[in-house]
Amino acid sequence: MGFLGLGRRSVVGRDALVAISLSVSTMALLPSQALAERISNPVAVFAGIDKITGRITSFDVYIDETVQFGALQVTPKVCYSRDESEAQQIDAFVEVDEITLDRKIRRIFSGWMFAASPALNAVEHAIYDVWLTDCKASSDIPAPDKTN
Repeated sequence: MGFLGLGRRSVVGRDALVAISLSVSTMALLPSQALAERISNPVAVFAGIDKITGRITSFDVYIDETVQFGALQVTPKVCYSRDESEAQQIDAFVEVDEITLDRKIRRIFSGWMFAASPALNAVEHAIYDVWLTDCKASSDIPAPDKTN
């Protein structure tokens, strides 16, 4: 029985390897699913909470511009969304600086924020929290003058 059992295991093992090889070969021939194209937007939309007053504020920030929210300065570097036919994934690379009591600027966050997971990379400050909510193509706020 040991000899026959060994033979069966090797045949089963060989059959499994053949099946895996065929599956991998077939998958290589199938057209790959296209990834959703990222759309670069000129405006990032954030929400911020002042923990002292409990007030939540939504604010637009143009890419590479800085907006002050309380003692925080928020500067988005890029803001990406996806085509409307795709599942929405909104992400932005953001830098957040804190203005300290002695008027020094200290970087407290530099990284990606994801609108679908605000708790993942939100800025959590002692008084203010800031998180990404959206990216958009335009804003009611006029674009900053770039003539300087």
